Amino acid sequence: MSVMNIIQAVHSALDSELARDPDVVVFGEDVGRFGGVFRATDGLQAKYGEDRVFDTPLSEAGIVGTAIGMAAYGMRPVPEIQFADFIYPAFDQIVNEMAKMRYRSGGRIGQPVTIRTPVGGGIRGGHYHSQSPEAYFAHTPGLKVVCPSNPYDAKGLLISAIRDDDPVLFLEPKRVYRAARGEVPDEPYTLPLGKAARVAEGEHVTVLTYGATVHEALKAAEIARGEGLALDVLDLRSLVPLDEEAILESVARTGRVVIVHEAPRNCGFGAELAARIAEKALLHLECPIERVAGFDTPFPYTLEMDYLPDAKRIVAAARRAFSY
Repeated sequence: MSVMNIIQAVHSALDSELARDPDVVVFGEDVGRFGGVFRATDGLQAKYGEDRVFDTPLSEAGIVGTAIGMAAYGMRPVPEIQFADFIYPAFDQIVNEMAKMRYRSGGRIGQPVTIRTPVGGGIRGGHYHSQSPEAYFAHTPGLKVVCPSNPYDAKGLLISAIRDDDPVLFLEPKRVYRAARGEVPDEPYTLPLGKAARVAEGEHVTVLTYGATVHEALKAAEIARGEGLALDVLDLRSLVPLDEEAILESVARTGRVVIVHEAPRNCGFGAELAARIAEKALLHLECPIERVAGFDTPFPYTLEMDYLPDAKRIVAAARRAFSY
């Protein structure tokens, strides 16, 4: 057992899977000799060689297209998109080819691809290095979408994603890449995709979130506890598949819901969560569902911390829900 941050946990997962399975390959912009802009692949090329860990041209469509071809021939590629904001040139390859390959081939051609990419703001990256595009991909049948919040989950979920026979978009919250630390087993282990984690227990208000905003929700739970308000915080961990059972169980107990994510509010993943709760738990609700999200603007540079959902906004939403 070692104390790791998320970057180290991701590195450990990649290292273990490269060692375990010769069909696993890692590639992307600057991931080889340089070790990636966030150092997640540092030293892996030297350890496993340029055939297993290699740099690519600055072409996201080419990176993902290469992964699709490799996977069709039985390999398990783990391409990196340097920032989630850069994934849009590969959008067609992901949603029209990778996500549909198993369906269009009648199950004959698999796509065991794990696309790793850093998401979210909080590092003063401006509007081209701070976006959270998860809703675009959660909307696409055939894709799995995972977003861990801590090192333990990052390693276990990434190993599960790499071993999965379907394509997985693995979103890494870069704001807490190094800030989130915790004990992580040195040996390989897996965590099931589609299983949420209760990270704070409470009976008054359910808080649903994922990624970096989990940490803000935990801060909010501490503040609210001092006011006699107990928040039940669920870290979704996986958006597709979604742990609907855990969500509905919590809502049935609390009757109040606050949904938190960094992405813009309009058509964000929180809208899907709200719709599912309205469809399946409406009679348990004691108040309207609250959403605490990014604003419907391009991600700002100078007002970054005003844009990002924080504990203060979450507590305010919980108070509104509880006093309704």
